[in-house]
Amino acid sequence: MTNLCVRPTRHWNMDRMFEDFFGTPARWEAGHSDFAPRTNIEENDNEIGLTFELPGMDKGDIKVSVVDGVLSISGERKFKKEDTDANSLRSEIRTGSFSRSFTLPDTVDSEKISADYKDGLLLVRMAKLEEVKPKEIEVKVS
Repeated sequence: MTNLCVRPTRHWNMDRMFEDFFGTPARWEAGHSDFAPRTNIEENDNEIGLTFELPGMDKGDIKVSVVDGVLSISGERKFKKEDTDANSLRSEIRTGSFSRSFTLPDTVDSEKISADYKDGLLLVRMAKLEEVKPKEIEVKVS
């Protein structure tokens, strides 16, 4: 299992889940956000994948960067209010800016990270270095 250090902006329960899963503490970043996208993390022999739930966002409002071994995903979800005379009775759609950071493990090739956004989901794929991928060794019987 890869040790991916997570630093979510918000949600204590999410911090606890990552700490339990990865065995490393999740750290808060400075700032506050009303909108914090849910994230799935998956790993196989070839890559680590992060899927962010970002419905209602434009591709141009999402930023993905890698600096000094830290993958950062940030953006802002805006809500366009219609000009009507109606009063808002309830507003549950979260808006605002968010930022999530992940310290990349040594097993990830930082030159082979890709991001695709489709149908409200951002998928970030991080290829593993060749030398850390599992290899099968043929066992000969003599």
